[in-house]
Amino acid sequence: MERKYTGTQNIPPMYGDRITVLSIDGGGIRGIIPGTILGFLESKLQELDGEDARLADYFDVIAGTSTGGLIAAMLAAPDQNNRPMFAAKDINPFYIKHGPKIFPPPRGPFESRFMKVKALMGPKYDGRYLHRIIREAIGDRSLHQTVTNVVIPAFDIKLLQPAIFSSYDAITDALKGTLLADICIGTSSAPTYFPAYHFETKDSQGNTRDFHLVDGGIAANNPTAVAVRLLNGETFKVKPDYLPPKAVDYGRYLVISLGTGTSKKEMKYSAKMAAKWGIFGWLYCEGSCPLVDSFSQASGDMVDIHMSVLFQTVQSQHNYLRIQDDTLTGTASSVDIATKKNLNNLMMIGEQLLKKPMSRVNLDTGVFEAVNEGTNEEVLIRFAKLLSQEKRLRERNYKQASSD
Repeated sequence: MERKYTGTQNIPPMYGDRITVLSIDGGGIRGIIPGTILGFLESKLQELDGEDARLADYFDVIAGTSTGGLIAAMLAAPDQNNRPMFAAKDINPFYIKHGPKIFPPPRGPFESRFMKVKALMGPKYDGRYLHRIIREAIGDRSLHQTVTNVVIPAFDIKLLQPAIFSSYDAITDALKGTLLADICIGTSSAPTYFPAYHFETKDSQGNTRDFHLVDGGIAANNPTAVAVRLLNGETFKVKPDYLPPKAVDYGRYLVISLGTGTSKKEMKYSAKMAAKWGIFGWLYCEGSCPLVDSFSQASGDMVDIHMSVLFQTVQSQHNYLRIQDDTLTGTASSVDIATKKNLNNLMMIGEQLLKKPMSRVNLDTGVFEAVNEGTNEEVLIRFAKLLSQEKRLRERNYKQASSD
């Protein structure tokens, strides 16, 4: 069953020059940071192509993990006219409105102490509000209905392996064509913060499949490489939507990868501290979870290093844009502090990040270093022009092919 393309859906890459990818990391309430950047990018596309332009119109795939998976679903879920339900400018208001209820703060010192003890015995939050608001926001839309392709990683704790949900698979495999809301809840079930999530899918023949999911950050907190790999998989299947195998050329890719910020430069842990940790120490230290911090940061950095090397190798480093802030400190680096003060601070961090010089990861130190290519804002404006040009080229070539 092939995807049908109409005037409201993206024209596939075979009619253009590029393959376009948008990727959004996990990071809880810090999703406000990429939300700010996405709002800016969409506003620039609207300046070029009109106020109805949406990010989903320009990307062959939108990938997201955990909070990034929710953002990806919001950007690609269809309304009654098969247009995106949410504009990028709607993301931050959603987080600001619902964040304090998803991550309710303790009401006084006694409850604060109680929550610390509770976090050692079970999930810090029950997840009920998170589940409800995701279902209300996304509704009963299924993965195969998205207006552009999405890729959302989770981790199946029963099978101890990644569970990658993609629009590509959903079209051909009914057992993976589940509700977007279930996928978003699963990929957001961060260990120690929310309970694991179970659901079952069924196809028309009565076959069933169980999923026992926790946060996708365990497998791919930065899902950029997952999205690119799946795009290559579509290419090697020689589907008419994509390109023949010989055309797998990373120089054709245009990739925007957005982080949610890290506290790497704060250096809040040390070998001296970690040497004393047992199970509880790795799960909780000064308000953070070193284990979660470590695996999410490690997987994110490995992907960025891999992608940076890949694009430099094919001399197309200008086609790969990674925007990340590794200077977060204090409450801003937390995934779950949703006070009004911190929410406003995260928006300000996102706005300041736009003004900072574009940076690339130093492959030796892992630290982001400025390069002489303008600010993130200026580079995003350049990418917006390239995305707009690609969209117009596809429309022109598709129209010509349809009339022949």
